[in-house]
Amino acid sequence: MPLTFASPAETFYDKVDVKQVDVPSYSGNFGILPNHVPALAVIKPGVVTVFPKDGEAKKYFGNSGTISINEDSSVQVLAEAAVPVDRLDPQLCRDGLTKAQQALQSASSDTARAEAQIEVEVHEALIKALE
Repeated sequence: MPLTFASPAETFYDKVDVKQVDVPSYSGNFGILPNHVPALAVIKPGVVTVFPKDGEAKKYFGNSGTISINEDSSVQVLAEAAVPVDRLDPQLCRDGLTKAQQALQSASSDTARAEAQIEVEVHEALIKALE
């Protein structure tokens, strides 16, 4: 199953044949195998796991974006931002969560509150990805 997985900063897979991709979405986490029904979904902050044809699974953190499953079984995961989980710094993730929680508590407008809530959710997902 050809996979393209990229963010604006980096292309992780460019039409590489893989066995399976597990993705987090707002409609639930799901696995994509060859001959999956065509679908479109939105990435929820969390871990995208790629299972290559051979070798170990590789995990990436994606914060948002789209997942497209096409009739020809090709898959595109286009993330706003993504990074291999093994590149995440646990202390920076914890510090980011603390800062986001403080911003949420001190938010003085609906917009600031919504932005801070998104930051909290992303940092909570980052920390969960490291577990």
